[in-house]
Amino acid sequence: MKKAGILGGGQLGRMLLQAAANYPVEVHILENDPGCPAAQFCRHFTRGDIRNFDDVYNFGKSLDLITIEIENVNLEALEKLQKEGVKIFPRPHALRTLKNKILQKQFYAHQQIPSSDFVITDSALSVNKFTDFLPAVHKLATDGYDGKGVQLLHDTKDIKLAFDAPAVLEKMVDIKKEIAILVAVDEKGKTAMYAPVDMVFDNHLNLLSYQLAPAELEEKTIWKMEAIALKLVQALDSPGLFAIELFLDKQGAIWVNETAPRVHNSGHHSIEACYSSQFDMLWRIMLGYPLGNTKHILPAAIVNLLGQPGYSGPATYQGLDEVLAMENVFVHIYGKQETRPGRKMGHITILSNERQELLYRANKIKNSLSVKTDS
Repeated sequence: MKKAGILGGGQLGRMLLQAAANYPVEVHILENDPGCPAAQFCRHFTRGDIRNFDDVYNFGKSLDLITIEIENVNLEALEKLQKEGVKIFPRPHALRTLKNKILQKQFYAHQQIPSSDFVITDSALSVNKFTDFLPAVHKLATDGYDGKGVQLLHDTKDIKLAFDAPAVLEKMVDIKKEIAILVAVDEKGKTAMYAPVDMVFDNHLNLLSYQLAPAELEEKTIWKMEAIALKLVQALDSPGLFAIELFLDKQGAIWVNETAPRVHNSGHHSIEACYSSQFDMLWRIMLGYPLGNTKHILPAAIVNLLGQPGYSGPATYQGLDEVLAMENVFVHIYGKQETRPGRKMGHITILSNERQELLYRANKIKNSLSVKTDS
């Protein structure tokens, strides 16, 4: 039986563990927090820092393969482990490109992948050189996650909000739709693609609020998006699962926003809505099995369950009975003991052939289910 390691024990690690139960694999988790979501399902838990060379190297040297649930990991340790025969998904060179927003944008430019114009800034002060570039989006080069490390700069009055660290200043796109496509790549280079999903964001928190799958797009737009996504993953030259976020602007042009080299929030619907979920698919890739079937069983909507504003502390779930009484609704609670404003606490998947029914139920759930505290 192969031994696999996951760097990080959040909700993505938890759902990877749930999918691993169907395969002959022994899974190990490296995570600093012994109360993390994945720890509840993990028989082989190692407490350690995924950003620390020694912790990652010592964790991985007895394993057959390693994957990640967050990009902010120690790459040098993964590179050493790969040289010693441990398989890394995605490969360290691809992770190095994608974990740094500056390198990621330069990669798009070099590969002629459509992405918004950008300049590189090394401090908040340097943004003042590019006032003619506004309105723009300022993104930290590293350590951004779940909406953190992103700042909208509409005009010169917003420059005071710029990051005082290496970052990318991207020309703001006049967005019509935000789309995500998941692409699976096995070790032989064979690919499987999930249908595009339509993502609707909470503009205040810069987090996914809900999504619809598959997205309503013209067929020619889907073809263009799929061609861009395929070109991108082929250029990365790495097996793994990749989530490509794209913008469709109001003139019909398509732009790559970002790429995540891992399982992703935009693919959570696949657990119930697709024959092979994104988590099942990644295990197939890592264990050398045939790629799964990405087709939809039914259209789906996802509602993210976020911590309510004004509440921090032990989590309580209000309205859960009402939501669980609904047909074709599936609740995923991540097992986080503490809530705080905007924290991802779970998600709810809704299945229906009727798009209006998906929208109706998504809005009803958003108004019915909340995460607060007892006090």
